[in-house]
Amino acid sequence: MTSPTPTRVLVLNSGSSSVKYQLLDMGDGARLAVGLVERIGEETSRLVHTPLQGGGGEKRERNGPIADHAAALKAVAGELAADGLGLDSPELAAIGHRVVHGGLRFTAPTVIDDEVLAEIERLVPVAPLHNPANLLGIRTAMALRPDLPQVAVFDTAFHTTMPEYAARYAIDVETADAYRIRRYGFHGTSHAYVSRTAAELLGRAPEEVNVIVLHLGNGASASAVAGGRCVDTSMGLTPLEGLVMGTRSGDVDPAVTFHLERVAGMSTDEIDTLLNKKSGLVGLCGDNDMREIRRRIEEGDERARLAFEIYVHRLKKYIGAYYAVLGRVDAVVFTAGVGENAAPVREAAIAGLEELGLAVDDGLNAVRSDEPRLISPDYARVAVAVVPTDEELEIARQTYALVVD
Repeated sequence: MTSPTPTRVLVLNSGSSSVKYQLLDMGDGARLAVGLVERIGEETSRLVHTPLQGGGGEKRERNGPIADHAAALKAVAGELAADGLGLDSPELAAIGHRVVHGGLRFTAPTVIDDEVLAEIERLVPVAPLHNPANLLGIRTAMALRPDLPQVAVFDTAFHTTMPEYAARYAIDVETADAYRIRRYGFHGTSHAYVSRTAAELLGRAPEEVNVIVLHLGNGASASAVAGGRCVDTSMGLTPLEGLVMGTRSGDVDPAVTFHLERVAGMSTDEIDTLLNKKSGLVGLCGDNDMREIRRRIEEGDERARLAFEIYVHRLKKYIGAYYAVLGRVDAVVFTAGVGENAAPVREAAIAGLEELGLAVDDGLNAVRSDEPRLISPDYARVAVAVVPTDEELEIARQTYALVVD
C-alpha cells in the first residue's frame, strides 16, 4: 500500500539573533503553527510559539538563555512536537529557508546540497548581514533532519529577470564583474506573491498585467512587474538603495560617503552604520514608526512633517519612473506593514497623479482589512490596491512545488 504524499512544509527565516518560523499544510493551505525565537545567544532569549491547528491554540512563551541557532531550532522542534507536529513527522515534506542573496546563480528555489551551501557562502561579501545567518539556520536544520529535502528560496530570485540595462550600474565593466557589482533587488518573495495576487484581484492572468508593487515596511522597495516578470526594482547591490526606509537612507549621491570620510573623518564602518541604521525616517525625525510620525504631525511637529514629505516624495518619484518603464500600468499595489496599514501614506503617494489615471477613494482607503482589496474609485483608469503580503506562504509554495509537485 502506497504511503500518502507528505503535505507539510516548515518555513524558516533565520536572522543573526533570531529565527522566525511557520508550519504550513500545502494540502489545504492551513497554517499549523507560527513562532519566533529572538535574542539568541543572550540571557534574555525568548521563544513565542502559537499552535494554530484545529482553529487555534494558546500562545506559549519561554524565557531564558538559548545559546545558539542549534539550541533555538531544537527548542522549536520541541514546541512543535508538543502539538503533535514534530520534525520527525512523516507528513513533513520539506523545510524551506529564506535566503536573502542568491546572486545571479540562483534564479529559482533550489534544493540545498554542499555545492549550494558553498555558493551561498561565496555571496557573503555582498550580503554580510544576512547570508551568514541564513547559513546558520540551514546547517542547523540539515543536522536535525539530514534525510529531509531542504530548499533555499532567494529574495533576489524574482528580480533576476531584469534586463541588463536595468541591472547594470554605469561603472567599469571589468571591475563590476570582478566584484559582482550590479543591482540584485530584494523582497523578491513578497513582490512575486503580491504581483500575482494583484492580477487575481483584477480577474486577470499575471501574464496579462503590468503592476507597480510598493513593499513598505521598515525596509522598503518598489518593483515594476511586466506580465509577471520583474523588469526593474529599487534596491540594488544591497538593500540600502531606493526608497526612504525606517533606518536606511535609500538613494543618496555616492559622493556623500567620500565627503564624510574626507571632511568628517568617518570610517567606512561608521558611514555604513550611518546610512543603514541611523538614516531614513529615524535620521530625519527620530522615529521609524509611521503611526508615531503621523501622531506627531497632527500635533504640529514640523520635523515629523518633513520626514513624511520626504518619504512620500521618494515614493512618487518611483511610481512615476516605473510608470515610464512599463509604458502601461494596470495597478499600483501597496503591501507590507506601512503599505497595508497606513492610509495617509497611500493617499499622499497617489495624490496629484490623476493625469496618470491614478486616484484613491477616501472611504475605501480608510477600510482596514486582512483581505486584498481595491481602494481606487470605479472611474480610475489604473487600479490602486492593497494586498497583504505573505512571504512565508510564497516560500512554502515554491518549496513544495519543487520537492513534491
